[in-house]
Amino acid sequence: MRLVQSPPEEEDPPALHARALENLGYIRRAMEEAGSFTSVSGWSQVAIGATAIASAVLAHRQADAQRWLAVWIVAALLGIAIAAFGMVRKARAAGISLLGGPARKFTMTFCLPLLAGAVLTAVLGISGLERLLPGTWLLLFGTAVACGGAFSVRIVPVMGLCFMTLGAAALFAPAGWGDAWLAAGFGGLLIGFGGVIARRHGG
Repeated sequence: MRLVQSPPEEEDPPALHARALENLGYIRRAMEEAGSFTSVSGWSQVAIGATAIASAVLAHRQADAQRWLAVWIVAALLGIAIAAFGMVRKARAAGISLLGGPARKFTMTFCLPLLAGAVLTAVLGISGLERLLPGTWLLLFGTAVACGGAFSVRIVPVMGLCFMTLGAAALFAPAGWGDAWLAAGFGGLLIGFGGVIARRHGG
């Protein structure tokens, strides 16, 4: 007797729809993980650079190391606020999640050297070695940018290497040049690279 095979059962439309959504979600997550972090705001860097130059002028006029350090700490906190605002604004405009894979990787690799810098700032400040702080800040900020930039656009790690070079030079320079080095790095480099990022990568 010849057996007649019945045609395969077709999936219900709701099941097909659910599977398609699941596949699309997987593809989207994979693309997000493999992508690059593009929410670095060039215009925010320009603004931070301008405040850094003003801070360098103000800090250089301080009579003692404690007041000098206070000026730069305030400048750093202001810079963090400006950078965060610009990053959130750019990400929202582009419809990019700041909780996605590239953003998490960028944040982790960027923040760890900055935390090390905060610890060294406290140690060097307590030890009376403030003259080493400009080079230390530039070197560790450059390390943060270069490492985080591995998950961002190509120009970001280049900027980080420039900061590292400037920081290494500042560590071997005369102590009285500290504010000039900081103005050149956090002022000049951020303004220059920020303008390029803003023009090439949308703000």
